[in-house]
Amino acid sequence: MPIIPAGVRGARITGWGSALGHKVVTNNDLAATMETNDEWIRERTGIHQRSIGGTTAELSIASGRAALEMSGVDPASIDVLVLATTTPDRTVPATSANVQNALGLRCGAFDVNAACSGFVYALVTAHGLLAMGAQRALVIGTDTLSRIVDWTDRNTAILFADGSGAAVLEATSGPGQLVSWDLDADGSLEDLLFAELGENVQMNGKEVFRRAVRIMVDSATKTMQHAGVTADQIALIVPHQANIRIITAACERLGVPMDRAAMTIEYTGNTSSASIPLALFHAADAGRLKQDDLVLLVGFGAGMTAASALLKWGAL
Repeated sequence: MPIIPAGVRGARITGWGSALGHKVVTNNDLAATMETNDEWIRERTGIHQRSIGGTTAELSIASGRAALEMSGVDPASIDVLVLATTTPDRTVPATSANVQNALGLRCGAFDVNAACSGFVYALVTAHGLLAMGAQRALVIGTDTLSRIVDWTDRNTAILFADGSGAAVLEATSGPGQLVSWDLDADGSLEDLLFAELGENVQMNGKEVFRRAVRIMVDSATKTMQHAGVTADQIALIVPHQANIRIITAACERLGVPMDRAAMTIEYTGNTSSASIPLALFHAADAGRLKQDDLVLLVGFGAGMTAASALLKWGAL
């Protein structure tokens, strides 16, 4: 992807919020309904529990409202809402329309579907709109995958869950937080992970694992190269929370130790578009980020898509 041109107006995150599904489902809960057990799930995925319940709009409204409150901005001052989701509540209209109305926004609103890479896609898109003159954007990543999971299928039911993460972006006079980025897709691999309209998600787990590590590393490497930085300069990596083995393998290949990885998969499961913002904002709330830290977001998703972004935390 192109390097951000000199002189382009940037943005920074001034508020964030999170929301999870209403019901906690433990591994033992799943073991009561299918042939599995807590140890088997934890060893293969890193997941101990996940939350399900609520619509995509409901969770988006909750995280979006929290982000707006933290930023202290008037909802009417938001110029655009970008909602990343692969599980809209309706075919038409976009779920972002419902969210926009509920939050009291008076702006353009649209959905982005890049599956689990969606939040980074939306984040980069919002930066482009801010560079073109918008002052404030609300970016949300939400998925309610429990609605498209076969809860008798051990290959998928143990992984997927519901959640949402939102961020308010405000334009700055300088370059802002976004240092470099990469968006990618390989449509020839769409049959590895898909859901037909009205049907449940289907996944070739072994092939997804093999491809996911490769494309995450490729995207993250390109983003670091665009910025002229190396892995040892990354203060925190925020990977898509898909599977602990995928995350570990990708971090090893990138040369980023796991103690510098933001992790929430243990209690959130795979929340698709929500997973990167949930992990990022959990790390921020926990005090793991300081001014000017380099933060690398990287994910992959059905399509197969890939996306990464390097942020300079708190930069003006």
